[in-house]
Amino acid sequence: MKKQQPQITEDKILEASWGLLGEEGIEKFSMRRLADRLGIQAPSIYWYFKSKQNLYQRLANQISKIILDEFSSEGNWKVQMEELAITMRRVLSRYPCSTQLMMMTLPHEPDMIQFTNRMLLCVESTPLEQEQKLQAVITLTNYVFYFVLDDYQHQRNIAVMQEDEVEFPGGQMNELLDSMTEAQAGLFRGMYKSGLFEVMWTDQAFEFGLKLILMGIEQVIKEHEK
Repeated sequence: MKKQQPQITEDKILEASWGLLGEEGIEKFSMRRLADRLGIQAPSIYWYFKSKQNLYQRLANQISKIILDEFSSEGNWKVQMEELAITMRRVLSRYPCSTQLMMMTLPHEPDMIQFTNRMLLCVESTPLEQEQKLQAVITLTNYVFYFVLDDYQHQRNIAVMQEDEVEFPGGQMNELLDSMTEAQAGLFRGMYKSGLFEVMWTDQAFEFGLKLILMGIEQVIKEHEK
């Protein structure tokens, strides 16, 4: 008797996609690997998604909806922008490779459009020009994307080194820094040896960078009000 393929749905494909992204990363993601994970033939996926890019669009749309659902929109523009950034970071950190997906896709899905519109509404009450409002939102978004992506890549690098049983190059790094002059590496050496680079992906670091951006926007607003 011919073996019957498992019943699949669009939701099952999306769920399996997140699992595959978490295990393999976006670099190794393929429709064939996804089909293997689902126990089906790859062509079956194309009944639901006409291409891998189309699947990426739907995954990014899903992330946009989750951010919207978790975002609290109360308060003035500054409070809303801060909450938006924190919510984005929380959701993007929860779903593997979601930052890359958001960067690789266009806002051509309903929830992605609504998400972009909601971001713009955060600064709509300010006296900024429309172009400046858009730039403020883009700057904030790019900051969150880079922060989450950098943290993700750092964790993957550590995981690869642990898997390959590679010794962390702490001793070699110290030797290299000690061999360099004060002019060449003095500030870097002091920060490295005091452990400051270990806080790069912490809540404290994120909040400080966010504060700099919000203060910058606030300063531009004050200049408009003069």
